[in-house]
Amino acid sequence: MLTKNQAPKRGVDSQSICFTINGRRESISIEPWVSLLDCLRDHLNLTGSKKGCDHGQCGACTIICDGKRILSCLSLAVMKDGAEITTIEGIAKGDELHPLQQAFIDHDAFQCGYCTPGQICSAIGLLKEGKANSRTEVKEMMSGNLCRCGANVGIIDAIMQVKDGGGHE
Repeated sequence: MLTKNQAPKRGVDSQSICFTINGRRESISIEPWVSLLDCLRDHLNLTGSKKGCDHGQCGACTIICDGKRILSCLSLAVMKDGAEITTIEGIAKGDELHPLQQAFIDHDAFQCGYCTPGQICSAIGLLKEGKANSRTEVKEMMSGNLCRCGANVGIIDAIMQVKDGGGHE
């Protein structure tokens, strides 16, 4: 039993999990309390997904899991055993940018860039859901992804460009 000031021993309760990340099979032994975000960043060196609030309120950690956008800070890594995960590092095809990445560039849809990976992953999920039928819907459905710099108009413009141009996957 741990006392108040003792940290759990690393590796004692590790569990083996396997998932596909950005098209590549990964197996890892991880403690059951590690979030998917921390697993990606600290154990797999995929640092594109950002830790903003670590409470599911900012959207900076948004990734695509089994085709749906999720907040990786709110999911334990062990819960995603067998899942197919796509992070910002896995959306381009070689040197060819994903259409949303290009649209973000075209519309200056970022300033500091901290929220951009989560914004792009969320937008990909939004377009796959087929619910982004108007600027108003896009604005509402992207409201869980915060941009402190105020690039929201550019973000919506970028999503609408891909939606109207058809270039999403």
